[in-house]
Amino acid sequence: MNLNATLIAQIVVFFILGWFTMKFVWPPIMKALDERAAKIADGLAAADKAKSDLERAEKKAVDEMRKARESAGDVRAAAEKQAAKLIEEARGEAARMVEQARTAAEKEAGAAMQRAKDDLREQVAVLAVSGAEKILRREIDAKAHAELLANLKKELH
Repeated sequence: MNLNATLIAQIVVFFILGWFTMKFVWPPIMKALDERAAKIADGLAAADKAKSDLERAEKKAVDEMRKARESAGDVRAAAEKQAAKLIEEARGEAARMVEQARTAAEKEAGAAMQRAKDDLREQVAVLAVSGAEKILRREIDAKAHAELLANLKKELH
């Protein structure tokens, strides 16, 4: 066989194989590689999106925690104000009750003192009449006694 004919036959077979590969084998391989590249790109884009979503979620969580702390501080401050107000109201009520009790005690003491003075006046009048009767040792009119006692009471007031 001739070297040129073999070489030409090999070149023709090579070009036929190249044409067949380019026409029927290469497009599915390229399509599979393009699909895989697209999937990888989609995966990377999804990962970037997930990363940015995660960062936003973390920022939102931090903001929510800050708001919750502020809200808790506000609630605590409001509770402290309410407690102080209730304590102040209770102190005012207690002071009012103490004042009422003191006033009532003063009135009762004044009334008791007046009763004691009245009783003392009665006793002084009885003693005075008794002393006068002993001194005089004479007959005394009951009506005159009552009149004298009334006058004595008036003088003692």
